[in-house]
Order: sequence, then structure tokens, then C-alpha cells
Amino acid sequence: MVVLSQPAALDHLSDLIKSCKPTSLFTGIPVVDLSDPEAKHHIVKACQDYGLFKLVNHGVPLDFMTTLEAQALKFFNLPQSEKEKAGPADPFGYGSKRIGPNGDVGWIEYVLLNTNPDIISPKSLSIFKENPEIFRDAVLDYICAVKKMTFEVLELMVDGLGIEPRNVLSNLLREDKSDCCFRLNYYPACPELQALSGRNLIGFGEHTDPQIISVLRSNNTSGLQISLKDGTWVSVPPDQNSFFINVGDCLQVMSNGRFKSVRHRVLADTTSSRISMIFFGGPPLSEKIAPLPSLMAEGEESLYKEFTWCEYKKSAYKSRLADYRLGLFEKSVPMMSNSQF
Repeated sequence: MVVLSQPAALDHLSDLIKSCKPTSLFTGIPVVDLSDPEAKHHIVKACQDYGLFKLVNHGVPLDFMTTLEAQALKFFNLPQSEKEKAGPADPFGYGSKRIGPNGDVGWIEYVLLNTNPDIISPKSLSIFKENPEIFRDAVLDYICAVKKMTFEVLELMVDGLGIEPRNVLSNLLREDKSDCCFRLNYYPACPELQALSGRNLIGFGEHTDPQIISVLRSNNTSGLQISLKDGTWVSVPPDQNSFFINVGDCLQVMSNGRFKSVRHRVLADTTSSRISMIFFGGPPLSEKIAPLPSLMAEGEESLYKEFTWCEYKKSAYKSRLADYRLGLFEKSVPMMSNSQF
């Protein structure tokens, strides 16, 4: 019997233990330099091949990243009773162990925030209580800079696809009614893992992100893994000075399958805690999600039924993490070959 460290002890340990083949750090993750004149082509190729890339020379000040990380760690290191005043997540606020309403669990604590500064959840006020100006300003500074970078990435992506207008994607995130959110994830170190005989403890189970795009920054603790096209799981080398950009389910649909929403997960570490911060770029709830007309070749059929972001979000919320959520929205049409793209 393994006795687990607080605060992440769980009633059902078996739900978290998974036998995973050892994976070395994968050196093939595409790296895109945002200052490179060819960045638009590298972004498109990375989204086609992996659904993920590392972004360097991104323009987000390093002190925005380190200040927010320090403030987040202060919060996660508070007594459990203090943190729980900001929970349970509904979905905004503080959550621990349980991910969503359908039985998924993880070796994790998290805070979910709305990115609209005019909409502050009452539970968010508890999160900012200790040092309200410092923590809240750190969040706002970081989100503002990351949004600006994300708009640029999406516009370069559209340039690389050779379609217009170049703000067709970024405008969906710029709108006042856009459904973007921001998440701080904390995975405590778990020394007891060494007693699990090569098995792993799941921090966040395998899934794809339902939104258009996700922007991840973490500290230098490893744990993030992605699934390649052949189903092989590989470990992504951490880089606290860079961002990792994920294709989401909606972008897979809007590209009519040209880009693939990347399946990923996080495993706990034996000696070091991992902290990550993720901006999720979602469109307005009423936005219809369908392949971009300007991208479709003559005679090309949509692989997906049209749906609104609200409909897809509700569907995803009813599913388990590992479910293939887009399956409910796929049409029964033959896949096009890459030569037709």
C-alpha cells in the first residue's frame, strides 16, 4: 500500500496509477521562431504534422512569466482550508483531484479563471485575497501579453494557409464575447512514485483541448506527453522560457482535418513539482464551427457537421477526458488525400 502525500491524496489510488512505457525526451518537437520571416510556413507544417509546436522569440516578457509563477506557487502552498475557500470550481475557481463532473481524477490542483477582466467570478476574489493587487496584476499582465502573441500566431497561420482575411481566426478570440479562459495547474511532487515499480501516476489524463488553440507555459519540470500519429506517446522536453502551442478540436474542424488536435497528458514527477499556465482561446458561444470556406478546395466536402461552440462545449463537458469528442460531429465521407490539400 502506498501512502500518498497531501494535498493530492485520493480515495481511489487505482484510478491514477497507469502502466506507461518509459519514454525518453522527444527531440522532434517543431520549433518556430516568431521573428522568422518563414514562421507562417513552419506553423502550418507543425500543425499538420504534430498539432503542436514550441514557440521562441515570442515577445512575452520573461518577468511576466516568472512573476505569475511565483504568485501561483504562493497560492498553491497555502493551507488546504484556505485554498478551498476559492472552490469548488464551477467551473471557475479552485479545484483539486477531480477533473470535470464525470469521474476523471488527477494528481493535480488547479485554478480556472475567465480572461475577461470585466467578468470576475466571486471565487476568483478568494484566490486574489492574499496579495490582490500583485496576483491579479500578474494574471492580467500575462494574459494581455499572451493574447497579443496568440493573435499574431493565428494570423501567421492564416497567412501560411494562403487564405484571407488574415484575421479570420484571431477575431474570434478578440471579440468581447469570446469564450477564452486561463488555467493554472499544479502537480505536486510525489516521492512515493518510486514505490510503484515503474508505473506512473496520472497528473492529467489523456485528452484533446476542445477550443481553437491552447498556449502552454510551464516550469522546467517534465511530465507533458503527446501522442504521435502512430499512437506512440513521447515526452515533451520542458522549456520555461518558451511556449507550446496546441491545435484544438475547433481548429481541426475549421481546417477540415488539415490540422490535428493533439492528444496529450501529464504524468507526475517523483522529485519536482510541475506548474503550468494555459491560455485557452475559444470563440463566442454562438459562433458556428465549420471548415473555413476560403480554405476549401473545389469539390472538397466538409468532414464535419456544423455546430456552435456552445453545442460542442456542452457535449465535451458531458464526456470523459479520453473520449474522442469530435466523433459525434464527423460526417461519413471519405478522407481526402494530402495531395488534395
